[in-house]
Amino acid sequence: MSSVTHHIPDHILTAYAAGSLSHVYSVVVAAHISMCDECRARLGAQEAMGGVVMEQQSADLSADLKASVLDMLDDPVPDTPVYARQGVFPSPVMAELKGQKPKWKSLGLGVKQSILHSGPEGSVRLLSIPPGQAVPDHSHGGLELTLVLQGSFSDESGRFGVGDVEVADEDVDHIPIAGVEATCICLAATDAPLQFKGLMPRLLQPIFDI
Repeated sequence: MSSVTHHIPDHILTAYAAGSLSHVYSVVVAAHISMCDECRARLGAQEAMGGVVMEQQSADLSADLKASVLDMLDDPVPDTPVYARQGVFPSPVMAELKGQKPKWKSLGLGVKQSILHSGPEGSVRLLSIPPGQAVPDHSHGGLELTLVLQGSFSDESGRFGVGDVEVADEDVDHIPIAGVEATCICLAATDAPLQFKGLMPRLLQPIFDI
């Protein structure tokens, strides 16, 4: 997707290639890669580099250990369902939805969310924001990755359109506003609750798990 201008940072892409990125962030990265030719090529280069390192390290393994590793690689892997893209939702999102439609829950002011996964490592969710609607002013207790699937949003750091990823950490305090052209649908992953400035969002936060 040539219009993508905000990409996955190198250190996050490296963690994803190494398999060390948490599940919630991996969903966002996988969805972005499915939409972005540049990051897909960068991932291929990361994986190729990792393969070279593995080959170099394997030369130092004993014959018995190398044979054991190869035997484990030959073990059958359970089939994993593959879900096709549906509408604005890429295959990795449909995998989280298990092929079903999102179950939207109202957050007020026309904003809706559908939680795809929530656990000790964080959460990943879909957000639907009406055209021109602002998300309440907030900062972050950790890292938030937000991928635009439809429409756009803008904040203090710029405009994010379809395929773009915003990386927001503890230093980012913003008020995202959906573009007027269409409902903004985003995929967002966080490893800590958002830190809202307003009283009402803070009171409702435990109810909505955001």
